[in-house]
Amino acid sequence: MKVKHLDHINLTVKDLDETIAWYGRVFGFEPTERGVQEGIRWAVIRGGEAMLCIYEYPEHEHLDRFRRGDRGLHGVNHFSFRIDDPSEWLATVEREEITLSYGGVIEWPHSNAWYVTDPTGYEIEVAHWKEGRIAFPE
Repeated sequence: MKVKHLDHINLTVKDLDETIAWYGRVFGFEPTERGVQEGIRWAVIRGGEAMLCIYEYPEHEHLDRFRRGDRGLHGVNHFSFRIDDPSEWLATVEREEITLSYGGVIEWPHSNAWYVTDPTGYEIEVAHWKEGRIAFPE
């Protein structure tokens, strides 16, 4: 058995409406489902084949990877979205006045990456593969 794609990431967020709006403006995500379960507001948002399941917990504290590390906790450091057009991405960065972490673009051997933070504090890598495809051998 082989995994075809990563289906979705499940996140808790501070503000559901702000998160939906931000991912919509920045990455073109649209809500596909919404609901309330045991008093907790939730939504599934989708951009292309990428999906995020988000649950609103306004009272929770977000620990970034540095603060988790200081406390000896495991966690996901970031997740990544792959893009086709860096110029379109950079236009979005300018339009939305997004702060790029780590001084801007990071040039990896096979890709370029920009790191941003969503409204809750999750770090997102925006990756563009230099050859337009994954360059690792299968």
